[in-house]
Amino acid sequence: MRLVKIALGNLNTTVGSFSSNVDRLLAMAKQMVAAQVTVGVFPEQVVGGYPPEDLIQWQAFVDRQWVELNRFAEETKATPTVFVVGVAVAHQGLRYNCAAIIAGGKVRGLVPKEKLPTYNIFYEGRTFARGCAGMAAVHSSGTPLGDFLFGFDFGVLGAEVCEDLWSADGPMRRRAYSGAELMINVSASPFRIGVDGTRRELVATRAGDHQCTIAYANAVGSNDGLIFDGGGFVNQNGKWIVEAPRFKEGWTPAVVDLDRTCRLRTENSTWRSDREQWAAGQSPVTTIAVKDFATQRGQLTYPVPANQSFFLPGAETRRTGRQALCEDLLDALSLGIGDYYEKTRAFSRIGIALSGGRDSLLTLLIAYRYAQRARPADPGSLIETFYMPTRFSSAGTADAAATIAKELGVAFTVVSIDEAFEREMEATKQMLGPDQELTPVTRQNVQARLRAQRMWNWANTSGGLFLQTGNMSEKAVGYTTVGGDLMGALAVIANVPKTVVMYLLDYLYEQHPYEGIQKVIARPAGPELAPNQVGEDELMPFVVLDACFHLFAGEKLAPAEVRFALGAMFPEIAGHKLDDWVQKFVRLFLQSIYKWVQSPLSLHVGNLDLDRERALQLPVVTRNEW
Repeated sequence: MRLVKIALGNLNTTVGSFSSNVDRLLAMAKQMVAAQVTVGVFPEQVVGGYPPEDLIQWQAFVDRQWVELNRFAEETKATPTVFVVGVAVAHQGLRYNCAAIIAGGKVRGLVPKEKLPTYNIFYEGRTFARGCAGMAAVHSSGTPLGDFLFGFDFGVLGAEVCEDLWSADGPMRRRAYSGAELMINVSASPFRIGVDGTRRELVATRAGDHQCTIAYANAVGSNDGLIFDGGGFVNQNGKWIVEAPRFKEGWTPAVVDLDRTCRLRTENSTWRSDREQWAAGQSPVTTIAVKDFATQRGQLTYPVPANQSFFLPGAETRRTGRQALCEDLLDALSLGIGDYYEKTRAFSRIGIALSGGRDSLLTLLIAYRYAQRARPADPGSLIETFYMPTRFSSAGTADAAATIAKELGVAFTVVSIDEAFEREMEATKQMLGPDQELTPVTRQNVQARLRAQRMWNWANTSGGLFLQTGNMSEKAVGYTTVGGDLMGALAVIANVPKTVVMYLLDYLYEQHPYEGIQKVIARPAGPELAPNQVGEDELMPFVVLDACFHLFAGEKLAPAEVRFALGAMFPEIAGHKLDDWVQKFVRLFLQSIYKWVQSPLSLHVGNLDLDRERALQLPVVTRNEW
């Protein structure tokens, strides 16, 4: 029996905050040591923060990480725990994204990431160099850098970084065949809807395919618009051992018997024959024997089920699909607001322009979710809301906005912009020719821009974080105003489709039946910039709009293919209407790209969004003749 206690550490770091990142790392490491942890696992790039993007090109940015990594090693040298820590290092003019293996006050080795993602939100291939099979270099410090395994008194440990796990051709296969029993994956995998289930399947598949124990620890927290949901897994040869909680800092322990991994390899004839075939044509990965360091595992106890049965299932903790989707999205978005607010250190409060509509209501409820965590005694004190009516604003939206603000206990101020609206229209008329009149769209946009200007003025004076409240569906087709409702310091739901906005509000009303929510969702959605304005009347049904967005922008279907798919999806809708809506969507989508590039930083919660620097990179100047 070879019992090993593994700890998955989820740490919320800030890019470039080297000293405080390592201070937090040390505090968690010391807790692990006190709990007799054998191997402590921390996320990718935990020393410097992730993603560093082009900061990694500054030599000082990389050099300082090595200083802090050695500080961590020095302050843990008297402990019997092995630590695996994510760090960036420089070698011969190149930068490598590494897992550092630390034991007994020394960095025993650096294992570079091999699979560098340069798709969707990732740009690692732009700045980092790849590790490769057989790489055997020596860092300037004298530390081995390359494709290595590490032999400790408890067994053979292998390490890899994030994306290496996601490739079937990753390094885990050759390292397992070379003797690695415990594979460590240090990760900074951003949150996307449904990604947790994908990670679970991936870890279980890799552990079963390679007949090893996998310990996977993910980063938690938000940096810029990327949200990391934390969590992690220990899976032994396909069997689940432990799953770490998500969206929170902390560490999660688990004890495994590595003799079980060894025994299952012996029993699995398919794995043995595959390994024999591999070994006939490949050189094994070099194992660095760590002989001057000893762990202390004598007091570990055998891992037994909480229900004291190896045959019966434990307590059911699985969430419904509805609960999982809604809670994950709400947790992710509130974490995104909170970390942006706290880590920038530029703001003293949060401000939202309430319209009495769905988008601003959801933004407020997400901000309030963060405020409940940040100021549990008085969450409302962190948020200020403003209702800025014109002649087109209804009594219903005014009542809805006032009601929810009162129920949440947030400041609510009514500041009419009607007089300013009139003055601005007159001023604009003076700029036009004698035969020109303001268009209806201009009249609507004037109102939106006045509201944004007022919010910016409030933010500049109060030190407030001005949250932009627009959703992804309306942004996709340009149903938004440059300089108006498109503006803000942080776009909270800019990557949340309108149908999901409505779904989340229904869910939140079930969980917290505020009267203010009921008053908002009882009314048709519309911006109230003109008489009797309803968004679906001016665009198309939101369910059709979101389907068009997914099929055209996500699945990359041609308009005719989108129309074909919609016919199967909405057989009850007349064909000519679908024809018109598809053509309208494609036209509005492509002509609105110039607006997206002027929108504020947004929070990323899916594999598709409209941030040109992240997921969907489209030229601003384009034609649709193709």
